[in-house]
This record gives sequence, structure tokens and C-alpha cells, in this order.
Amino acid sequence: MTYSETVQYLYNSAPLFQQTGAAAYKPGLQVTETLDAHFGHPHRRFATIHVAGTNGKGSCAHTLAAWLMLAGYKVGLYTSPHLTDFRERIRVNGEMMPKEFVVDFVEQERAFFEPLHPSFFELTTALAFHYFAQEQVDIAVVEVGLGGRLDCTNIITPLLSVITNISLDHTQFLGDTLAAVASEKAGIIKAGVPVIIGEALPETRPVFAARAQEVGAPITFAQDAPEIIASEMLENGLRQYTTRHFGTFSATLTGDCQIHNTNTLLHAMDKLIRLLPERAEHLRAAFPEAFLRVSELTHLRGRWEQVGAHPTIICDAGHNAGGWAYLGEQLQRAAAHYPTLHILFGMAEDKDIDAVLQKLPQKARYYFTQASVKRAMPAERLSAMAAQHSLHGETYPTVGAAKAAALAAAGRDDMIFVGGSCFVVADYLSEDT
Repeated sequence: MTYSETVQYLYNSAPLFQQTGAAAYKPGLQVTETLDAHFGHPHRRFATIHVAGTNGKGSCAHTLAAWLMLAGYKVGLYTSPHLTDFRERIRVNGEMMPKEFVVDFVEQERAFFEPLHPSFFELTTALAFHYFAQEQVDIAVVEVGLGGRLDCTNIITPLLSVITNISLDHTQFLGDTLAAVASEKAGIIKAGVPVIIGEALPETRPVFAARAQEVGAPITFAQDAPEIIASEMLENGLRQYTTRHFGTFSATLTGDCQIHNTNTLLHAMDKLIRLLPERAEHLRAAFPEAFLRVSELTHLRGRWEQVGAHPTIICDAGHNAGGWAYLGEQLQRAAAHYPTLHILFGMAEDKDIDAVLQKLPQKARYYFTQASVKRAMPAERLSAMAAQHSLHGETYPTVGAAKAAALAAAGRDDMIFVGGSCFVVADYLSEDT
């Protein structure tokens, strides 16, 4: 099989949650453990850091990976979903795994794994850990796929666990209260393994504290000791932080949500410096450059990412109410700053769409569309829901059609925002690949 045929085989034989939603979700670790045993328990051959949370876990995972790379480690990075290439999920020192490795893995191992009927994520996790072991990485940063307790990444025993925050998302799987969601994500907290909680709410804090006490895990609530004294946007487009113990530094990830992520990261970095004394000086020296070069080193995309100028074009993959608590405020400011704000917008059907729509600015021109996945809400239905929030615009059957319309209508000094779903961002970026 070619690489393209292999990826299509994976999508078709092991349903992809990114495409189909609930039908692809398969909780539990039995199949993962069977695959892991077959490959000789590869995850035991390298150290790991486990990152969970409703929002921010991708940014945190990528930044930690960039930081560890700059300190001299060979670093695996496992994240999801991908935007334009399946191999974005699995990287070593920022580089995607070779296409040949994916093809060989499927051709050589399909006779074993096909009878197991693994989910796409179970199979991808096995592939990632197998690849990291083959590449002899020193450490891997592993992002939870969905939840935590029953997520197939939860076979690892990491050096450090990080849970960024909790909001309501994937409630059909994780529960419809903040405490229930927190309980699922707290499942990654393991005996004796330090855990950093980025943001806790009155409903979630007792859940994390109880789990940590139950298993004997040292727990740090990052918001209890804010590292960031001040944050401001600079004229060069960077966000500058003034901190209590890490000095002043600048960052290329500039979304409002990154202030909380950065506080979480600084606590995680401080803990890891203590856990990795053999490279402590290198780690201390590397953190400012990690915040400046994370996208360059790990190819992180879709986090308030500017992809065009004149007009300014921003892509952001935020896709739930928690993420839009920050995105909505940024777009309200953009609506006041630019002559016209054009918003190319689509969402997945299984999200709390009304909660997101109420955060969008009314002073904007909308291009309602749908991504090329089964989970996408039809543009006409989304437009009708948006009208109930006094958000008005035209509908387009594809992201490509919406993109063409927005580019044709926008003036040089306007802004185009692309988002509502990582699938919309993926389709938009795919138009350029």
C-alpha cells in the first residue's frame, strides 16, 4: 500500500473519532494493553510526561516538548487531533514520523491487530509508543486523547502529570457535571507521581485533591501561586510576561488563554527541573527560547495563528465553550479595532453550540460553513441558530467556498477569523497544501 492508501485503511478499518464522533469512542484499556504487550511494552523504554485537560493541553504539550528539545533531550511528542497530515500526531524532535514507518507498521502488524478491532486511537497510540521506542527517545510528552481514566494513553506511569483545566466537553462520555469530568481526568493521577493542576474550580478542586490523597501523589494547584505578575502585547506581535521567579520573557503563542497555560507551564517546568537534575542547568537556560520557538520547533498550528496579512487572517482551533470564553473576548476587541471583522465559522454537532454562539461578536460579517467531516453541523442549521443570537451572514457548503468569499470581500485593513472547530481550521489550511 502507498502511504495515502494506508492512512485511508486506518480511517476505514478503525473508526476515527475526529470524523465520526461517538461511534469511534471505545473506552477501556484492554485492547491497548494487548497491543502494548505484543510490542514488548515500548512505553517502558522512555520517560514520559502526561498532559490532560479540556483546553490548553496541546499548547502545553508542544511547549514542554520544545523546552526539553532545547535542553538536549531526544523528545517524542504524541498529540491529537491532526490538521492536515495524520503524522502530525507523532513526532520526534519536532519531525513527523516517516511515511514508510506507517506503511510498514500496518503491513507487518495488521494480521495481529485486525482481530482485536481496535479503535483508531488505540492503534495510533500503539504506533506512537512503538515508534518512540524504535527511535530511542529520552522522554515523550503524551497528550491524553479524551478524558483520562479510560484513555488508552493511561498505561504510562509518567514523571509528571499535568491537568490544565476542566470545562464541559464530550459530556456524553465524561459526564454532564464539572465534578464528573474532573473525576475522569483525575484518573491520570498515579501513585507517587507529582501532578500540576493548572486551573481548578470549586466543583473540581476537591475531586483532584481527593484522588491525589488516595494514591499518594504530590499535588500543586498552579493558580494558588501565580507566577505571572504582568502580561502585555508588544508592538512586534509577541506577548511579554513578567514573572516572580522566571524573569521577563516573550512568547509567540499570544491568545488570551495562553496566560493561564503559561502559569501552568512554569509550575510544570519548575517541577521537572527538580525531577531531572542531570540536565537542570540546561533546562533553566532553555525555557525563554521554548516560549519563543515552540511553533517553529514542534510545528504547532491553529492557536491564534496568523496565516495572512492585508487582510489579517487568524486561525484558532478552539471548539468548545471553555475555549471560547477567551476567544470571544479577543474577537470583541478585534471587532472594535478593525474596519470589518469577517468570521468564517463552523462547528461540530456534538458541541454546546449555543454556549459558543453567545460569546461571538454581533459586529462582524459571518460566513457560516461546514467542515468535511460527518460530525460537522450543516451550515444552514448553524446559521439559523446564530440568527437567534443576532449573528448574521451567508452560508457556504464548504470551507473552501467560504474562504473564497471572505477573501473576496475583505479589505486590506480588515481581519478574517477562521474557527469554531479544528476541522474548519484543518480544511482552511488544507486549501494551501
